[in-house]
Amino acid sequence: DYPRPPALEKVAKHLRWCYKNEVLAETGRGYRVLETSHPPVYYFPIEDVQHRFFKLQPESSFCEWKGNAQYWDLIDPDTQKTVHRNIAWSYSDPTPRFAALKNAFAFYLRSDCRAYVGEEPVVPQPGEFYGGWITPDIVGPFKGIPGSWGW
Repeated sequence: DYPRPPALEKVAKHLRWCYKNEVLAETGRGYRVLETSHPPVYYFPIEDVQHRFFKLQPESSFCEWKGNAQYWDLIDPDTQKTVHRNIAWSYSDPTPRFAALKNAFAFYLRSDCRAYVGEEPVVPQPGEFYGGWITPDIVGPFKGIPGSWGW
């Protein structure tokens, strides 16, 4: 039931994103983007991200709604080595409709990462391309499952 073009909403619930046992992003001021055939993508203001654990990469992509995305690698807090390439993305100059997302981080989930919306644990959107977060109140089907590329 999500629109196209996507909708942007403030999130009333507390958001957390963790790598192993470290909370690297936590906010009560998050946003979510709602788009057709996707679970919500949650964004954390940059002030609520432990930015020192992320390294900006030269890769970028273009979203027709939000603009140019830049990608971030995760640096392990213990070893200081890159453990996940392009685990997060942000928009340094989003389109006017998505101006609230300026420099906010959105995160993929990998096997050693956890995320929560309120106290609900998150399941990642299927596939490696999309970054939506699925909670028990979100019902699919979602892009990312086999055969869904052309939806």
